[in-house]
Amino acid sequence: MSLSDPQPPGTAFQARLQDDLDALTRRHRRRALAARTGHDFASNDYLGLAGSPEMRAIVADALARGVPIGAGGSRLLRGNHEEHEALEAEAARWFGSEAALYFSTGFAANGGLFTALPGADDLVVHDELIHASAHDGMRLGRAARVSARHNDADAVADAIAQWRREGGNGRPWIAVESLYSMDGDRAPLADLVAIADREDAVLIVDEAHATGVFGPGGRGLAAEWEGRNNLITLRTCGKALGTEGALVCASRAACDILINRARGFIFSTAPSPLMAAAVRGSLALLAREPERIAELDDLVRHAHDCLVPLGALASGSPIMPVIVGDDARTMEIAARLQAQGFDVRGIRPPTVPAGTARLRLSITLNVDAATIDALAEALKEAL
Repeated sequence: MSLSDPQPPGTAFQARLQDDLDALTRRHRRRALAARTGHDFASNDYLGLAGSPEMRAIVADALARGVPIGAGGSRLLRGNHEEHEALEAEAARWFGSEAALYFSTGFAANGGLFTALPGADDLVVHDELIHASAHDGMRLGRAARVSARHNDADAVADAIAQWRREGGNGRPWIAVESLYSMDGDRAPLADLVAIADREDAVLIVDEAHATGVFGPGGRGLAAEWEGRNNLITLRTCGKALGTEGALVCASRAACDILINRARGFIFSTAPSPLMAAAVRGSLALLAREPERIAELDDLVRHAHDCLVPLGALASGSPIMPVIVGDDARTMEIAARLQAQGFDVRGIRPPTVPAGTARLRLSITLNVDAATIDALAEALKEAL
């Protein structure tokens, strides 16, 4: 091809993509996939179930019973399987809701919730640090939305009052996480329940990082209010439960509306029946072995004693961020720890607010107290 020949189709497009990647590199915000190596201080596998012999046995038993790997279609076609329905019935009983609905991911579940349930005349008041999946669901939904200061119940009440003064006459919705994934802090659920009751609002609580870790038997931080008509909880299964997917726990009517209006549920191939069996087995395992939660509590307390003096936030949860601030320095420290055999990941904007790049330390039963002690020594040196 001579210099005068036109460039191959798509050359300019590929150049634009490379320019975007180069810009991310210059800002120290380019991400890449990395293999899991070293001691686990990065996962959300809080109870160490994901690779456990117990979970492998549960899956092997399901396969031996003939549970299929793939669903073959959406739930509304031939994809609905008895394992899906058995899981939903068991989840509703276990968590205390009238009904439950199984989604393939927490992201899909949040998308379904916020697009199918709030109406065009409604308002969603959400915590400013709520998960990206909730933001995407709200953007696709019909309701107006407004952000409230993090963990500030008064700000939620003020937003609803302002909306009503400006003529809002639909239903308010309040959307929060019970335990926040990047800071490890808890929502003021009692205050938010009171606001929801007073304002005839519906409270949506994402229990992703609390399920299996907090509450009676690992039922989450919203467990004492579960079953109320104005509460919807979302419980992802890919964290402490060690499996995959997400359960929406709500009234039967709310779950039926999701079946009829949540496009991500209607037009997606159903989750694997094998994975539904695994989630049900995980709930049964949690009921049989509550000592796992107590063991994690002890390990978290030990980690706090070791890591808080080095700058980790005293969150009272397995999530213990060390705020570094600068993006480049955060990634340099993470790389040094990884080189010493500790799988610690740096978290940068836009996942967290600008200026709060951090090491997100996650305490799980995949490590022991001695490994935490070794991490503390390495972190002290790296900082």
